[in-house]
Amino acid sequence: MPKKTEIDHYSDKEALDFHIKGKSGKIEINSSKPLTTKRDLSLAYSPGVAAPVKEIAKNPDLAYDYTSKGNLVAVISNGSAILGLGNLGALASKPVMEGKSVLFKRFADIDSIDIEINNNDPKAIIETIKNIGGTFGGINLEDIAAPDCFIIEQKLKELLDIPIFHDDQHGTAIITTAALINALDISKKKVDKVKVVINGAGASAQACANLFKSSGVKSDNIIMCDSKGVIYEGRENVDQFKSAFAIKTKLRTLSEAIDGADVFLGLSAKDVVSKEMVKKMAKNPIIFACANPDPEIKPELIQEVRSDAIIATGRSDYPNQVNNLIGFPYIFRGALDVRAKEINENMKVAAAQAIALLARENVPDEVVSAYGGDRPRYGKDYIIPSTFDPRLISVIPAAVARAAMDSGVARKNINDIEVYKDQLTNRLDPTMSLMQGINAKVRKNPKRVIFAEGEDENMLKAAIEFGRNKLGTPILIGAEKRIKEQLINIGLDENYKIQIVNSTNKEKRERYAKHLYKRLQREGQLERDVDRLVRNDRIAWGASMIACKDADAMVTGNIRHYAASIEKLKKVTDPRPGEEIFGMTMITLKGKTILVADTNVQDFPSPERLVKVSKSCVRVARLFGFDPKVAFLSHSTFGKPISKNTKHVRDAIELLKKEKVDFDFDGEMQPDVALNPVYKEIYPFSKIVGSANILIMPALHSAAISTKLMKVFGGGKLIGPLLIGLGSPIEVAPLRATTSEILNLASIAAYSSDVIDYSS
Repeated sequence: MPKKTEIDHYSDKEALDFHIKGKSGKIEINSSKPLTTKRDLSLAYSPGVAAPVKEIAKNPDLAYDYTSKGNLVAVISNGSAILGLGNLGALASKPVMEGKSVLFKRFADIDSIDIEINNNDPKAIIETIKNIGGTFGGINLEDIAAPDCFIIEQKLKELLDIPIFHDDQHGTAIITTAALINALDISKKKVDKVKVVINGAGASAQACANLFKSSGVKSDNIIMCDSKGVIYEGRENVDQFKSAFAIKTKLRTLSEAIDGADVFLGLSAKDVVSKEMVKKMAKNPIIFACANPDPEIKPELIQEVRSDAIIATGRSDYPNQVNNLIGFPYIFRGALDVRAKEINENMKVAAAQAIALLARENVPDEVVSAYGGDRPRYGKDYIIPSTFDPRLISVIPAAVARAAMDSGVARKNINDIEVYKDQLTNRLDPTMSLMQGINAKVRKNPKRVIFAEGEDENMLKAAIEFGRNKLGTPILIGAEKRIKEQLINIGLDENYKIQIVNSTNKEKRERYAKHLYKRLQREGQLERDVDRLVRNDRIAWGASMIACKDADAMVTGNIRHYAASIEKLKKVTDPRPGEEIFGMTMITLKGKTILVADTNVQDFPSPERLVKVSKSCVRVARLFGFDPKVAFLSHSTFGKPISKNTKHVRDAIELLKKEKVDFDFDGEMQPDVALNPVYKEIYPFSKIVGSANILIMPALHSAAISTKLMKVFGGGKLIGPLLIGLGSPIEVAPLRATTSEILNLASIAAYSSDVIDYSS
């Protein structure tokens, strides 16, 4: 079994800061239509809304066409069973419900709104949801205590004609059933023959038992236990929901029940299963210990006594995590796309089977990256797909949609499932997992990364997160007293263990000064000048640390303008041979990732520089797994209109044509021509039109303006700018970069120190 890793931990203050920074909370509502002119406003509201209002009044199903209903899910709770925190009330559940809404959007492009109902009476909750249900295409019930959750869900299914889905029950059941399907396949066991013991009798346990039955497990072969032992026929004080799982048996305890069992599913409490119990299970036992945060028995304890066991948990630091995130966004996606009246057993079974079969296929590169470069293969340690598998968005919704149509609960038919799968794939951008993949690779070979402005709050937070995320050893440059004060300011102890370096270390200062003097002596620098530079300049100190093998990479900037950092770096670090130093920004938006250069270094590039920049961008793009397609941008397209301001771009293209490069390029062209496929009909001769992913800008100002506009007003997600062409693995954070931005740059610097040969 792969080595267990430590779960990420954040202080309460950091979590509170995350939720309060900028706009409070985690969700916001944006218009999907332009609202810039008086005419736009008239169409959006009065009098334009009258037309769809009248049509919906005549035919309510048209609400799916004229409103957001068909892509809108309500996440509803009364806060009676919040995560592992218990009954803390409706309002206290709001951060969790907002979080669920964010996951719907992130993983399945479903708009979602959270609703917290301040009432513990099931009848009142049912009435409330019934009265607002028509607004939504589906309802996700969350964190509602049993048995109320059963009552509420069942009654709402009778009253409403939209999917009602209690994820705590059915999401867990679907993922667990998928894991069971594969575990049975690997262990060569028949679903209708296995003996199953379920410890825990709450909502999720009961849902798992029901779906196991729907998948072929015989009712008489399932033994359910609660805190008082086996639920058997005739046991007193068993409610109507548990009594449905009572069987005729003389077994009374978990220890008795597990003797000879093929499958154990735990949805209960930590440490309730012993090694002795595991020893008594059948050959090739299947053990799903899913209590959170601590399982019923730790996997390493199972391994001590049963090397033949197939193990799953609810935790991310062990193989085979039973994670609802693999299920609920995609299940709702499929249900919404066929306008399903409900999510029935057929749809749940179809989802479980689709998830199981996906784990058996060869995994794509995105999953390889998420696993740190290892390619997981179907087997004991890989029975559930990775949450980073980009195929989830197409495979699961398609299976759910097909099952909905086959079972007669779909209002809308999808004629071509394969076309639908393609549409789903294009809906989300798998490169959003780029940083997770990079981080996974860095974790396999952790680095010593310098955070040069160690006293800056965001830089300090990023350094702490770098260490906590097991990416390597963060090294802060700064005054120890000031850093300790900042540690207190961000809610940590002043003695928090983190490495701090500064010029008070005489031995290091002299060694770094000696190194830099060799580099700068022919530029008129005296030894005392170099010593002063090392003592007073964090960039010089950090770059010297890397050169002298005391660190592997560095991130700097954040408290000064980007250009100032670049000028300092040029004094102490050479460019890579044959390359230019420039800034490249990655932008992710609407299912597409593009690389833009030069966004930060040189104002007016020569044709020769543009050629070098394009080749460097291609090199970096391939490191990140992109198939490079380079567009040289301008305000003209293929010479129209002709302008002297675009001559250097045309000259660069002619220079590149004379070289035997192994990538596609074209230009000059306007950005919409480069990115919008509609222009392929107008310019069919170009391989780049409508499909570019590398944009070479004609000047720094156009690059900087366009990327910043995309970030502030366009909604684009930016990574970078990445500093390309430097002879050391150093990244420069923009002025006042966020903690996450600095952390991303630190990871990229660490990653590049491994994959780029800086000695050449």
